[in-house]
Order: sequence, then structure tokens, then C-alpha cells
Amino acid sequence: MAEKISVLIPREKVEERIQEMAAQINKDYEGKQLHLITILKGGVFFACELAKHITVPVSLDFMQVSSYGDGTKSSGIVRIKKDLDETLEGKEVLIVEDIIDSGITLHYLMPVLEQRQPASLKLCALLSKPDRRQKEVDISYLGFNIPDEFVIGYGLDYAQKYRNLPYIGVVELDEE
Repeated sequence: MAEKISVLIPREKVEERIQEMAAQINKDYEGKQLHLITILKGGVFFACELAKHITVPVSLDFMQVSSYGDGTKSSGIVRIKKDLDETLEGKEVLIVEDIIDSGITLHYLMPVLEQRQPASLKLCALLSKPDRRQKEVDISYLGFNIPDEFVIGYGLDYAQKYRNLPYIGVVELDEE
């Protein structure tokens, strides 16, 4: 199989939107320190670009979470593969995620993190697929709503490839 990639959201639009999101975050957290929790692996690219434009003091931690399934659908069982290194107690926490698809993972994760007593807990996502939502989650900062397409770039991958693309693309598989 060969992959064809078409651009869904060009680099310039992604970068512009990330700057707009950071400006709103700067305003909302003015005078505070912000603790970013990045969801691995895909969230890293977006989190790094976002953090470059955040002007309030930032600390950073990582989680890796998986939901079992056949690769395209979640069974609803969520497992924390890598937990946080730091406590959340009393911190202004912003979860940074590349894409919200079914919502199952974040619907599970938000209450788990709330139990760790942060001062606040909000969600920031580069992309959202509302047509695939099975569990609603409150996204405080959202880059783009996108159609139900298989997307890559800015951390999103196809078979661990294409995470490094500077735009959001759609993969089309061709049989050869």
C-alpha cells in the first residue's frame, strides 16, 4: 500500500491558531504559573509549539494513556501507561492533547486528575472530531474542529510515521 497525503490545514493556519490560543491562555492565567500536562506521544509537537508562545511561567509533565481497541475504535477501557512525575495539588493545570476523538480517554482522565486536587484543571486540544464523540468533554482551548478523517502531522501519526509534518494532513491509502 502507498499513502497519499492531502493538506487539510496548512502550516500557516495551524501556527496562527496556536498563537491565538496561547494569547488567550496568557490572558486567562496572567499572574499565575501554569502546569502543562502533555499526553504522549502525539501531544508533544503541539505542546512545544504552544509553550513557545505562553508568556506566564510554565512547568511541564507528561502522561501516556491508552484505550484498548482495534486501533480505530476504543473499547472504553483506559489504562495509564506513564503517570505524572509531579504532584498536581494546588497547581493551575492545563492538559495538552493533539486530538479529541471519541472523548473516552479524556472523559476517564479528567476525574482521575481532579482527585489530585489541582487549583484548576482545563483541557487544550489542537483538533476535535465532534462527529466521533461518544463521551462529551469540556475543551477550554480548541484549535480546530475537523471532519471525521484520518489525520496526520503536528504529532498525529500513521503507523508511527508523519508526526513531524508541519501541517495537518489527511491520509488516503491506495492499494498497489
